[in-house]
Amino acid sequence: MKGRSWRNIILALLIAAIGCAVWGWRDFSRFGTAPLHVSAQGSSIDIGRGSSFKEIVKQLRAEGLSSASPLYWRLLAMQMHVVGAMHAGEYATPVGITPRQLLANMAAGKVLQRDFTIVDGWTFREVLAALAKADKLKHDTVGLDDATIMRRIGAPGEQPEGRFLPETYAYVKGDSDLDILRRAHAAMTSTLDELWPGRDKGLPLATPYDALILASIVEKETGRADERAKIAGVFVRRLEDHMLLQTDPSVIYGMGDRYQGKIHKTDLTTDTPYNTYTRPGLPPTPIAMPGKPAIMAALHPEPGTALYFVARGDGTHVFADTLAEQNRNVACYQLKRCGHE
Repeated sequence: MKGRSWRNIILALLIAAIGCAVWGWRDFSRFGTAPLHVSAQGSSIDIGRGSSFKEIVKQLRAEGLSSASPLYWRLLAMQMHVVGAMHAGEYATPVGITPRQLLANMAAGKVLQRDFTIVDGWTFREVLAALAKADKLKHDTVGLDDATIMRRIGAPGEQPEGRFLPETYAYVKGDSDLDILRRAHAAMTSTLDELWPGRDKGLPLATPYDALILASIVEKETGRADERAKIAGVFVRRLEDHMLLQTDPSVIYGMGDRYQGKIHKTDLTTDTPYNTYTRPGLPPTPIAMPGKPAIMAALHPEPGTALYFVARGDGTHVFADTLAEQNRNVACYQLKRCGHE
């Protein structure tokens, strides 16, 4: 009986051990695919350079993402062959992410990317203001003047206005606002280099920079795709006929902080380098960041006879060949006196 009792005890213990092992394996398997404890959408974890795997797991537990045993994390990492392959950086922890997915991202260095968008028509001041608010971006332009910024991005001597292509640029934590400006400047340079050789023949534009200036005016005059080339055509014909451009956005740009939302008759007669009512030709620099469609319009203006246009008030413009026709349109659409002489 004694031998049989011991055999029963040993068998019971073996069964219990197998049961515990099966339960533990199931629990471990569930751990790898169960969502982490993410409290809010858009959260992340920042792994410092040189962190050991043990320190990473400790950080995950300290930040409340996991309450699982460190042993489970190590076993999972060993199973995935990533124990010594963790990369430093900021990693997204969206709702629903699992330990297996997070470890895979860390092993692949799939750090969290954010987007910064330069909007068509922004001025350089507006670009800098938006960069200053960008999350997790180093703000190295703070306290720098325009000349220093351009020198730091490898474009010494250039005026910054108009030189940065409106697009969306991805960045990661640790990148600098100068990095984004450098890339946007390179993108604009590349765009001009690509488009300038295919321009229409005979344009009154001597250089790609002239095209950039005209494109910036077109950008500020309209946001409508169907009007850009028409408006570019008006300005090209005025340049060819040695007429003043008389474009309000350029005047407003030259007013700087004096502009408070309205432009008055005295503003049109007060001379500045950007007052196209008092000075012939193009202004000395762009007045905003033109997008690629505006640059295309400047290089391929729509042919026609119109020399004037005025806003209807609904986002569109009405075009005119003569000053008399333009005056009637102004009276109708600006002064609301349609049908009155």
